[in-house]
Amino acid sequence: MQKNKFPVEEVRAQFPALNFKNKEQVFPIYFDGPGGTQMVQSCIDRMLEYIETGMANLHGTFSTSQKTDALLEEAKEAVGDLLNCSAKEVAFGQNMTSLAFQVANSLRTLLQEGDEILVTQLDHRANVDPWIYLAKETGATVKWIPVDKEKLVLDLSDLDSLINKNTRVVAIGLSSNLTGTISDAKKIFETAKKVNAITIADAVHAVPHFLVDKQELGSDILFCSAYKFFGPHLGIAAIKEELFEQLEIAKLKPAPSQIPYKLETGTQNHEGIAGLCGAISFIENLGSGNSRRQKLSSGMQAIKSHEEELMTELQSFLNSIPEVTLYRAGNEVNKTPTFAFKIKGIHSREATKFFAEKFNLCIADGHFYASTMAEVFPVMETGGWIRIGLAPYNTLGEIAIFKTALKDLLLMKS
Repeated sequence: MQKNKFPVEEVRAQFPALNFKNKEQVFPIYFDGPGGTQMVQSCIDRMLEYIETGMANLHGTFSTSQKTDALLEEAKEAVGDLLNCSAKEVAFGQNMTSLAFQVANSLRTLLQEGDEILVTQLDHRANVDPWIYLAKETGATVKWIPVDKEKLVLDLSDLDSLINKNTRVVAIGLSSNLTGTISDAKKIFETAKKVNAITIADAVHAVPHFLVDKQELGSDILFCSAYKFFGPHLGIAAIKEELFEQLEIAKLKPAPSQIPYKLETGTQNHEGIAGLCGAISFIENLGSGNSRRQKLSSGMQAIKSHEEELMTELQSFLNSIPEVTLYRAGNEVNKTPTFAFKIKGIHSREATKFFAEKFNLCIADGHFYASTMAEVFPVMETGGWIRIGLAPYNTLGEIAIFKTALKDLLLMKS
């Protein structure tokens, strides 16, 4: 039984995929949240409503076009409240990776040979390779914040030398999609601002688990993805207005040149943007307060408290199994409910296949595009890591099933 008051059964009822049996007439257990959560009903409803009541492109005189215009403004306002930024700073795109490369291309005129770009070993490559590309295009140099192999956090001991008068871009992931480590991005960005560097935050893995505040972070550019927080496959960029105005973005001649629309090349995924509004309303409805931001804050705190209870249970179990090596920072470090581990003597793909076929557990394996970490910890010869990522629709009962599955796997291999 859940110890806190989080309405987990009410939450689960809002996710149709949790109530859909597979061909063996068994309900899947979704432990793959970091790769993408299931879609909430309010998201599906908004998408269907937009589709069923007539779709149209922008800026027409007729009702369906005006509906689409209003939808995009509604979505930008909702994202602004979610991230604590202006709606004028919010742009949509195919996904975070595509948006990051697009922004990287637009930053070329602001950098030159001799400038430095700082990235980290802990990050997903979507917050690394676009900036390496930027360095190649401009003659800038790439520097790395290393990961502390013992503590599984960023090693900031040399931060004052890594960030210097030549630093122009600093890109930090707010939370690792592999270890769950929540990095001290605010501290890093404060140091970056002393030399007027552009600060970039990858919030893809953060937004589903805790309230992100773009203003407080001091982030000039922030990316996230709606499909990681119960919505559609849609990328989001939030760019500080003054910087956004400077960006020279490749676009068609007749397309808008004002922000934020100049980043939104071509026709956008309007039905997906409608779904995004529904996904944000799901979080909002879990909370309380006088404004949407207050409700989102309260709703995210409810999610966080629930996930922390699950996290404690799962971590205690994994730490109790001698054959398991858990790649996770200590208790003094804030983390999301994301667990990367190896099982001694068992290939990771073999383990996840066993979990799927015998217990219908959706658990992923590999490097999860945190491939620099797979070089720091050479794990790919045995299939990389096994990763469990929890979401607010997961339960202690599901974790109990995983416990049985892992014990059965070890017994079979003994």
